[in-house]
Amino acid sequence: MTTFSISAVVLLGILLVVFLRNKSIKMSYTALAVLFGFFLAKTSAAAPIQTFLTQIADTINQITR
Repeated sequence: MTTFSISAVVLLGILLVVFLRNKSIKMSYTALAVLFGFFLAKTSAAAPIQTFLTQIADTINQITR
């Protein structure tokens, strides 16, 4: 499970950088997305979101096997 969490964070970080470099998203929106994620991780919603993402990853894993 930890591997997925780290991979998701890296993937989302890369996507934010790509969107920022392509001028698809402005720096202020990038900062807002990062802050939103940071504060969301501290709420009680973090556990259900993590469970949902883990279930999606497991489903994708089973499909690709």
